[in-house]
Amino acid sequence: MRTTAQAVVIGGGVIGCSILYHLTKLGWSDVVLLERNELTSGSTWHAAANIHGLHDSTNISRIQHYTMNLYNALEEETGQSCGVFQPGSLYLAQTEARVHQLRLQAAKAKLYGMNFYEISIEEAKELNPMVNYDGIKCVMYEPDGGNVDPSGVTNAYAVGARQRGGEINRFTPVTATEPQPDGSWIVKTPKGDIHTQWVVNAAGLWGREVAAMAGITLPLQPTEHQYFVTESIPEVEASERRLPSVSDRDGEYYLRQEGQGLLVGAYEKDMKFWAEEGTPLDFAHELFPDDLERIEENMMNAIERVPAVADAGIKRVINGPMIWSPDSNVLFGPVPELDNYFCCNGIIPGFSQSGGMGLMAAQWIIEGETQYDMFGWDVARFDTWADKAFTKARVEDSYAHRFAIHFPNEERAAGRPTRMRPAYAKQVELGAVFGLNAGWEHPLWFSDQKGASDTNGFTRQNWWGPVGEECKMLREHAGIIDISNFAKYICKGVGASEWLNAIFANNMPKAVGRSCLTPLIGKRGGIAGDFTVTKIGDDEFWIIGSGMAERYHKRFFKQMPLPVGTIFESKTNEICGFNIAGPKSRDMLQRMTNASLANDDFPFMRSQRIELAGVDVLALRVSFTGDLGWELHCAEADQARLYDALLTVGKDFNAGPVGGRTLMSLRVEKGYGSWSREYSPEYYPQEVGLDRLCKMEKDFLNKEAVAETLAQKAREHMVLLHLHEQDVTASNADATGGEPIFKDGIGIGRVTSGTYGYTVGMSLALGFVKNAQAGDSVEVMVLGQPHRATILSEPPFDPTGARLRS
Repeated sequence: MRTTAQAVVIGGGVIGCSILYHLTKLGWSDVVLLERNELTSGSTWHAAANIHGLHDSTNISRIQHYTMNLYNALEEETGQSCGVFQPGSLYLAQTEARVHQLRLQAAKAKLYGMNFYEISIEEAKELNPMVNYDGIKCVMYEPDGGNVDPSGVTNAYAVGARQRGGEINRFTPVTATEPQPDGSWIVKTPKGDIHTQWVVNAAGLWGREVAAMAGITLPLQPTEHQYFVTESIPEVEASERRLPSVSDRDGEYYLRQEGQGLLVGAYEKDMKFWAEEGTPLDFAHELFPDDLERIEENMMNAIERVPAVADAGIKRVINGPMIWSPDSNVLFGPVPELDNYFCCNGIIPGFSQSGGMGLMAAQWIIEGETQYDMFGWDVARFDTWADKAFTKARVEDSYAHRFAIHFPNEERAAGRPTRMRPAYAKQVELGAVFGLNAGWEHPLWFSDQKGASDTNGFTRQNWWGPVGEECKMLREHAGIIDISNFAKYICKGVGASEWLNAIFANNMPKAVGRSCLTPLIGKRGGIAGDFTVTKIGDDEFWIIGSGMAERYHKRFFKQMPLPVGTIFESKTNEICGFNIAGPKSRDMLQRMTNASLANDDFPFMRSQRIELAGVDVLALRVSFTGDLGWELHCAEADQARLYDALLTVGKDFNAGPVGGRTLMSLRVEKGYGSWSREYSPEYYPQEVGLDRLCKMEKDFLNKEAVAETLAQKAREHMVLLHLHEQDVTASNADATGGEPIFKDGIGIGRVTSGTYGYTVGMSLALGFVKNAQAGDSVEVMVLGQPHRATILSEPPFDPTGARLRS
């Protein structure tokens, strides 16, 4: 066994072997995989191993598409069979909502060159005559869908890795992972130690235990999961070809051919946890006792749809463990608080994602960043607030609703509330409907009925009208927006300016009271973040960024050592804030302070420490609404008192509380981008209009990468679109994000943010396009159907910024 390695992968399931293979494929040959038992132990060996390409997330669809196309090439490369069967998959819709979901996925498939399209009921009957199509509103066909052999795929990855120099050690449990001062690791095993630059935790069911060796707590919880295989069925035997699989997610089961019978699996409501206190170390290829009664309702749905299942005997039942994250997506990426420790844990559709997941992991480890924005998978999306109780509640919800549609803007209640600010009780009293943002309960909108909740769907929902009233109140008078979920940092000391200039692309403010906007640049030269930096003292700066990305951004901040005598600290938990915006915001706030808020005394992009209603606040003259406004930041202990004062004075100005969905509408009316939507490592500065903020005359983090991207012609550019009222009214739906954009039948881009602009009377969408310009007519595929739209030359609200600077 080697004693040194570039990377040690812990776990010999399909994911660990894929990561090892892709590390070697990208050029690292000195890599080792350690497996405590035999390859495929744990969850891999008993997986149903279905493969499909489409997902609600565009980037996950890309990864799944790569994976599906990889298996045949992997067979040819290694000589190891992957047991690939691709008879196609039929996706059935029983509800209008499922029709919308599938048609949107089909539109995305057309944009990205994937094979997924609608067929008629008659065509579906020819492909799979065993299915009862009564009540089916729509059928999609994926010709490349099917399944693979779990053992074959895992061993093919292993063979491919060995052929390129990778080493695999079976029956070699890891007993410790010890960090070294230089960022490397010592991985201990009974067969000896390995000194490695990178540790990769791909330990599957034992991901929690392996993470604990490095002092990490991962939000993971195993469950039982069952499927059964029938005896031979005459209709299957009589078929001259392999039958396409059936995805009937409204029926909450999956079904495909297995031998001359059928495999039927389910995610039942009566789910069952396993190994809550830790996965047994002696578990390997065991299964649990059959418990088919728990999936009886799902089985009956399958029998109704495929009647032959009723008469078939059951050949075998597989009841085995799976390990879940709170949102059923993988916990992926380097742990921000550690050096060179990579997680890839909690994977559910492993055989649909294994190839792409391995490629993304290898890119991140070797090249420093993935080619796609994978924040939806990033381990940094959860933090210590995702405790055991939250994880269990979310896993139970995710399992029981595995095949439910996850609608745009949907907020799931399981496990909440987790973190609440002092103003929470008052916001509940005011009828706030909350969303979850980095663990915080954050007001989305306010109802006139206490205890109201969202309805969900692809069309306009119950909050559409109230959000419109909030928008109009703010634009005509003023609104009070809780911005406590923003990430807030303090940097102070003699080297503060020097350090911030070395991190951020823009020049830091030189005068006290001045603010600037600045991008943070990623490893490939894209936008890794956008921040507001304000100089609040001679050697002191206040930095505001995206709250949900705070842990993600730790990776960037730690890359630049702090000068001696300089500190950089998060103040997010200690500081709360409100944005008071609208034409009457100055008059409203002036009544609460002796400081002058006149434009000459407090101009745009300036800051002051002032007293407001007896509360000390840091006031910043900025507003994400695009309107006149101030951000007010105070100690958490003062938040409730400040909120009450703002609400009381606000009544005299017809002002009141507004939520996050109002802020979304207002910022799109102004054409403002938002991190994780318009601002992403995938997008270059010149594609989002931030190139002017990249000061190439100085050195800053990843300057060389951005110099290369700035030297290139923009691949696409961000635009604001106006969707024609006639089409929007007919569908009763606005764009929400992810919808493809077509021009003359050719895919030219996609929507990143969509909403209704209540105060400009337009359905609007921000997105990226190529080969199109202002004034062009395009089609946005809302609900998967074409909606006519026009690319605007300027934002419809206050295009000159007069209101913002008034």
